[in-house]
Amino acid sequence: MKKENILYQFPGAFEEHRFEKLHNVTFDSPFSGSAAVADEIAALIQEKQAQEKPCVLGLATGSSPISVYKHLIKLHQEKGLSFKNVITFNLDEYYGLQPSDINSYYFFMHENLFDHIDIPSENINIPDGTLAPKKVRDYCKAYEKKIADLGGLDFQLLGIGRTGHVGFNEPGSNINSQTRLVTLDHLTRYDAAGAFQGIDNVPSKAVTMGIKTILSAKRIVLLAWGINKSEIILKAVEGILTTNIPTTYLQKHENTTFVLDHQAASGLTRIKTPWITGNCDWSDLSNQCKAVYWLCEKTNKSILKLTEEDYNQNGMSELLNREGNYYDLNIKMFNRLQNTITGWPGGKPNADDSKRPERSKPEKKRSIIFSPHPDDDVISMGGTFDRLVAQGHDVHVAYQTSGNIAVSNDEALKYIEVISDIIEDPSVYNDLKEELLHKEKNTIDSLALRTLKGTIRKRESLAATRYVGIPDDQVHFLNLPFYESGKVQKNPPSQEDIDIINELISSVKPHQIYAAGDLADPHGTHRICLNILFDSIDQLKSASFMKDCWVWLYRGAWQEFEVHEIEMAVPMSPDQVLLKRKAIFYHQSQKDSVMFQGSDDREFWQRAEDRNRTSAKRYRDLGLSDYQAMELFQRYHF
Repeated sequence: MKKENILYQFPGAFEEHRFEKLHNVTFDSPFSGSAAVADEIAALIQEKQAQEKPCVLGLATGSSPISVYKHLIKLHQEKGLSFKNVITFNLDEYYGLQPSDINSYYFFMHENLFDHIDIPSENINIPDGTLAPKKVRDYCKAYEKKIADLGGLDFQLLGIGRTGHVGFNEPGSNINSQTRLVTLDHLTRYDAAGAFQGIDNVPSKAVTMGIKTILSAKRIVLLAWGINKSEIILKAVEGILTTNIPTTYLQKHENTTFVLDHQAASGLTRIKTPWITGNCDWSDLSNQCKAVYWLCEKTNKSILKLTEEDYNQNGMSELLNREGNYYDLNIKMFNRLQNTITGWPGGKPNADDSKRPERSKPEKKRSIIFSPHPDDDVISMGGTFDRLVAQGHDVHVAYQTSGNIAVSNDEALKYIEVISDIIEDPSVYNDLKEELLHKEKNTIDSLALRTLKGTIRKRESLAATRYVGIPDDQVHFLNLPFYESGKVQKNPPSQEDIDIINELISSVKPHQIYAAGDLADPHGTHRICLNILFDSIDQLKSASFMKDCWVWLYRGAWQEFEVHEIEMAVPMSPDQVLLKRKAIFYHQSQKDSVMFQGSDDREFWQRAEDRNRTSAKRYRDLGLSDYQAMELFQRYHF
């Protein structure tokens, strides 16, 4: 490994972990990780400039590298970093898409990097997806030759797909493969379906650099963000080299670094089960909880049935030495989990709250439920929502985005045709109907069409909140500007977005804030909305009313908290499960054909019920009470 690279200088970079076969560095956020990668690229560019040599970069597309490109643009605009000596080769391109298509990687790279820097246009190389089939082979050979004639790639930036593909080298790709036309895996196409308005519109083929081409790069950095990448990162970093997971081929490269955030790294053995590596900090209560609940799952026992032998045989003798009697430790872990359960998410009036997750005072609390999209509130915490209202709290709901991009054209057309049946003036609807009937694939909706789609989501949300019992004047449609790009890729959030949140919080002066902490959202809106809220809280935290405000995070359709992370668990009765289901049904445009559902083909109400039922089962398996379903929360301390 070449230790002079910037990423090798971060703490932990040289630690040896016997389970790990690839060097990796974990950052607090994708933004800090992206900045470090961009700084390394910038240093390489400047080194090559000093040598009067070209800097040959292999570049990737997708959501993972966007922050790297933003930081490079910032270095160009504010620090004078020049790209005039840079020659780029992109990893891949969809076959059959024109460069002007908003989903083409040509469009992506120009929008996110090339249009904002001083790179000569002749130095930009992106695979051509428009060639006739008989010309593709010769074109790919020429692409390879051009890279080779320049001495190979100095630096290759990669992302990772959930199949373990790099570029579009899907499972089964040969280690000696070079640039070629490939057929895309179904899961890869499924993950892209939202951007293409449905899987039927996703190209089935792509032109991609091969594994051999990638491995010939002098330096490789792979980016992975979010909990939904943790499983494949574990396999890539700790698994055997296999054609079924092409990323494992990187284990044969001597100068590769994986740059991860905590969520993407969370499946690694030294993080998920550090007691197995013999390097666990047992003074950390979180590690104690994690270990005991893991041990229950491994032994198929409830907490109070664990024995001293169970601990000793699973690498936890040091924990017993610290805590003393194993049964006292069992009691401690049982009580800790039991104290998370409450049927009073707003606090139980006139009760001892020393062992309850929420305060008893004030008895009537002002609560804001922040929902990234106009349905996350009922999908993720519909039962808790109902309890807060039924128990007399002053509940506000704030929908952070319009959610318009998730309304299909067919759904919008249905509403236009309803309007045309009841309104005689065709000027009201003709333009929109014409746009929908003649809209080309992968083009941005007009502002009028986006407004219609947003209105559909708004009216569905009001129907659901009325059903739960919230007055319309306590339902807030914030329509944060960052979202209104008309594309899956959003605009950068700004102070304007934060100011909108600031105004609402300052107006309501809440005792409770509920927010979506579901960072596995496949199109990133949850993460952006959460960061905007955190920025708002940071700006408002010195206000007197914020001293009485607690923030609770919920998770939604894509993931759930681990048991050791849970700080409040709200049981649901069978009737509440049905009430929640009906509230979700009011979001009719999202019910039967969901555009952003990820790889799970269940409807959102089915996912929610299964997740809530599974949460209750986890508590039951650990030896606690048997509930129909549970919604789970974690407190955010600011």
